[in-house]
Amino acid sequence: MAMAKSKTIYDVHPSVAMVQKWLAELREETGRSMEEWLALVKKEGPKDEKSRRDWLKSKHKLGTNKASWIAERAEGKGWEDTPEAYLKAAARYVEEQYAGPKEKLRPIYDELLELGKSLGDDVKACPCRTIVPLYREHVFAQIKPTTNSRIDLGFALTHYKCKLPKRIIDTGGLAKKDRITHRIEITAAEQIDDEVKKWLKTAYDLDA
Repeated sequence: MAMAKSKTIYDVHPSVAMVQKWLAELREETGRSMEEWLALVKKEGPKDEKSRRDWLKSKHKLGTNKASWIAERAEGKGWEDTPEAYLKAAARYVEEQYAGPKEKLRPIYDELLELGKSLGDDVKACPCRTIVPLYREHVFAQIKPTTNSRIDLGFALTHYKCKLPKRIIDTGGLAKKDRITHRIEITAAEQIDDEVKKWLKTAYDLDA
């Protein structure tokens, strides 16, 4: 296990612990384990995810979250529930993000990831399917291949009260109460300059 950890630059997403807790409590709260729910859904439930979710809510009186998670699991979707499974999936998520037309963005991503991880030993990179968030206590930045020719480096700048330069684009996140409130567009590795480094460090420091 220690060897497996040393071979990855990624860290286990906080949601994995949440999923493990949720699974552990499912039988006590509902009378069935996840495996038992999945067997029931496949034996008696409807055939598509939405109908299964509605069926779990109406017939079995499950809340929206539980019904959604079980319906997703029945489709083979949902979050990985062990650190090992997540880390294996994390590397795949990144490969898929930078496949095909976005392959040329991979060197930019690699440089941004290295820059983010270099800010401190407490930085965690936890890939999702479409983005790679960088965590300290919370998400302070994210790397997203938004188009085939551009990566958006997002920042959590909710608590930054001074004037921002024009290069820093408002994402509308503040109004929506999203963590990521601003972004810088990057289309070439040469654009990862001192200004980019400054704002990444600023976002990191704000999450102290």
